[in-house]
Amino acid sequence: MNHRSQLRKERLAERGRLDAAQRRNKSEQIQALLLEQPVIVHAKHLFIYVHFCSEVETLALIEHCLAKGKTVSVPVTLRKESRLLAVQITDPATQLEPGCFGIPEPTDEQIAHATIDPTQIDAVLVPGSVFDPLGGRLGYGGGYYDRFLTQDAPQARRIGLAYAVQIVEQVPMEAHDQYMDMIITEQQAYACKRLREEV
Repeated sequence: MNHRSQLRKERLAERGRLDAAQRRNKSEQIQALLLEQPVIVHAKHLFIYVHFCSEVETLALIEHCLAKGKTVSVPVTLRKESRLLAVQITDPATQLEPGCFGIPEPTDEQIAHATIDPTQIDAVLVPGSVFDPLGGRLGYGGGYYDRFLTQDAPQARRIGLAYAVQIVEQVPMEAHDQYMDMIITEQQAYACKRLREEV
């Protein structure tokens, strides 16, 4: 097992040790910190992953953003094409169902009439297995978000959501890996490499 795979396995195991109450509490702290960030305050269209298993929870965040009048789209995984589709939702309770890998995704009806142009997205909220303070990220090995960020929504701010146990000193990045502009944990917000370069 190479270093990247070992690191991914270790951090996911640490994340998996958090019980449901801990995840809920930490996710609430992450959401509160996220919603203070100007990039989120001013964003009109957010692309938000729908959490699965032990990921930072996002359903309450989606509902909050919708209540604030923001446009929210969520990912649909197209396995044959190895890419993500952005589909707008307005009611998570009725417009999501188990999809690829068991992850909640928009219904077929929603996909048919609410697929959006990803160049409209202002910020993408990104899950992952490992992050570092410079914005480095390891996903789950499929490269779906790396491709989405470079090919479909290059204009969007990239914000990683993670528990503090997923932060390491340095992620061993490869050429295709995409850096985040910001990473939010329950402990702090990291303004990362891409964001600092533009200031």
